[in-house]
Amino acid sequence: QVQVVESGGGLVQPGASLRLSCTASGTSLSVATVGWYRRPPAGNQRTWVAYVTAREDTKYADSVKGRFTISRDNTKNSVYLQMNNLKPEDTAVYYCNALSSANGLNAWGQGTQVTVSS
Repeated sequence: QVQVVESGGGLVQPGASLRLSCTASGTSLSVATVGWYRRPPAGNQRTWVAYVTAREDTKYADSVKGRFTISRDNTKNSVYLQMNNLKPEDTAVYYCNALSSANGLNAWGQGTQVTVSS
């Protein structure tokens, strides 16, 4: 059974940093494009934040470019989102998605809460 689990969220002050982790079981993230998405408190939809491909190409939403860094460690079957200089508008539930057309993978985690508040 494929499972994707996010961790690392929390309550921090503006300007602080957090590192989110996305770890999978039952599948290998090394062949997947892994994306981070978020849903703000008043939002109904998840918006894309960043992704990393199997070839380690990365892309970021304009709102986080220069502050967030996505990376992967295939030895740990994990993908990370380093978030620096956090702002109150970054407050959201952050979700990880693993996508691979080669093996029909499209798995979401349950999310981890990030709250940025003074």
